[in-house]
Amino acid sequence: MLSGLIPLTLLTLVSGFHPEQSGTTSVRPTDVFLIAHQDDWQLFMGDVVFKGVRRGNQSVFVYLTAGNESHAPEYWRTREHAALKSTRLAAGVPDSARVTCARVPVRTRGIERCTIANTTSYFLRLPDGRRDGSGFAHNAFQSLRKLRATRISAIRAVDTSATYSGWSELIATVEEIIRRERTTGSPVTVHANDPNAAINPGDHSDHQLTGLVATAMRSRAPAEVIYYVGYALAARPDNRTRAQTREKSALFLAYDREMLIANRAWSTYAERPRFYSMCMLRTYARKVRAPRAVP
Repeated sequence: MLSGLIPLTLLTLVSGFHPEQSGTTSVRPTDVFLIAHQDDWQLFMGDVVFKGVRRGNQSVFVYLTAGNESHAPEYWRTREHAALKSTRLAAGVPDSARVTCARVPVRTRGIERCTIANTTSYFLRLPDGRRDGSGFAHNAFQSLRKLRATRISAIRAVDTSATYSGWSELIATVEEIIRRERTTGSPVTVHANDPNAAINPGDHSDHQLTGLVATAMRSRAPAEVIYYVGYALAARPDNRTRAQTREKSALFLAYDREMLIANRAWSTYAERPRFYSMCMLRTYARKVRAPRAVP
C-alpha cells in the first residue's frame, strides 16, 4: 500500500513523455470517456486514458455533471479547469500550448467544448445528484437518477445554459456529440463506470447513471463499451504496474493541485487519502462489444 501519493515531481517526469507516433496512415480509434465528475477518469481509468491519448487516439471527454454538490459556481468552474490540466498532461503538451474553448450548439443546446491536441472535452454541467441520487437543495434536488426514473420531467444545467426534457433527450445529445467527434471510419470505444451494482457495488449514483448512458451508446453509436469499477476499487487487490501507477498518480495530482491552488478545502485527496492512494494502484474493467449489424 502506498503511504501517500507519488510526489508532485512526477508531473514533470510524465509530462516529458511524447505522444506515440504511428508508422501507418490508418484511421486512429476514437475513445469516448463518459464522465460523471471531473476527477473520475483520473481515479478509475487514468492509465487507460493516458495510453490512448499518447497513442494519438481521438479522445473525447463528456462530463455529464458539474460535480458542484452544494457549492457556488466558482467550485465547479475550478473543477473544469483542473480536469483540463489533467487532460493537458495526458496529451503531453506544455502549459503554454493553446486550449480553445467555446460554447457550441448541440441539438439546439449550448455546451462548453474545449480542445487540447487530440482531445476534446464537453461540459454539460448538469446538477450533481448526490451519492444516493436524491440531489441537493441548491439544485432543486435534481439528479440523473430521478430523470431516468421519470421522477422529474427535465433537468437543467447549473449555469442555465440548457434543459433536457427527459432521459431520451440526454441520450440523443451524447449520441450527437459522438457522431460529430468521431473520425470517419474510426472504431468507437466508450469508457464509463460500471452500472452493474453486483460487479460495482456502492458506487455514486451519477457514476451508475453515466454507465447507463454508455450502455445506450452500444446500439446508438454503435460502440464497444468498457465499464470500470468505481468506489469498489477499495475491495480489490492491487493490479497496476509501477509505470501505470505513476501515470494515474500524475494525472490525479495535476487535477488536485489546481483545486488546492484555488482553495485548500477543495482537495479531493485530502478527503480520503488512503482510499485515493489505493485507486492509483488499481484499475478494473470489463468489455462489452457493440451489437453486430443485422445483414
